Amino acid sequence: MSKTEESPTYMRRLEPATCALCGSDRRIVRFKEQPYAVVLCKTCGLTYVTPRLPDSELIPLVYDESYWRSPAARERGYTDYRKDADLYLRTFARRAGLIERYFGMPGRVLDVGCAAGYFLQVMAADGWDVYGIEPSPAIHATAAEALGAERVHLGSLATAKFPPRSFELITLWDVLEHTPDPLDTLWRVGGLLKPHGKVVIETQNVKSLMARLLGRRWQHYKHAEHLFHFDRKTLRAALERSEMTVLEMTARYAGKQISPAFVVERVKRLHPWLSTVCKPLLLLPQRGMYVNLYDELIVVAEPR
Repeated sequence: MSKTEESPTYMRRLEPATCALCGSDRRIVRFKEQPYAVVLCKTCGLTYVTPRLPDSELIPLVYDESYWRSPAARERGYTDYRKDADLYLRTFARRAGLIERYFGMPGRVLDVGCAAGYFLQVMAADGWDVYGIEPSPAIHATAAEALGAERVHLGSLATAKFPPRSFELITLWDVLEHTPDPLDTLWRVGGLLKPHGKVVIETQNVKSLMARLLGRRWQHYKHAEHLFHFDRKTLRAALERSEMTVLEMTARYAGKQISPAFVVERVKRLHPWLSTVCKPLLLLPQRGMYVNLYDELIVVAEPR
């Protein structure tokens, strides 16, 4: 648990949660890491975390500057999100290949949870008219500087003032699991898409082989930020309940460019001595390499 989560202010704010997909409080505890429990909804099968912060406290207590430059990224946030800009740009350039299969020409794109705006930079270079939403003031300034303040809304989908049916493409890269109400997010996304527009979502797959092998040591169990853990069934159910049709669901494009330093930091989740064993990797060039553990999903969907 990070120092942020250990603070008295944080601990006092925690509240019990119910299933965001079906509303049920019938659940099975998969495991506990105090003060959290990772549970499985007995009604619909969604895996989620309880207790958690109320919606209004998530941004100030979790997504401050210490999230984007974290001393323990294996527990919360990123070691240095801005420093790894080149890795994210190359990751999104690769994923653009998936998007090109669905669009014959560039259009208007909205990236929800755009962080520093790296995906939008790639899309702008390909001729797209780009817009972003970022709720964290700490990283919003970086995106606004790169793309223009008028193109990056500081806030949420609920506070953004985009006209209905105004985007050909909306993306949520590693975002849906962070949102306190995934169904509300998907309904709002559907309302902003033009007829035959597409939403592209990436999120972790809690039933992947890697997740099952690693158990509670799986790298995506970061309880303050990852409130929900979808799988193929629950992700499809969330989209169908939001009146969207799934066109494709794949792990093929879900890999990332990662640096040797990332590997050294993350293996501490498995065992502290592994970090020591892997330290020689820090001597390698930090340009990074493409890795896909097939424990994340990318889904393409459209409104019915």
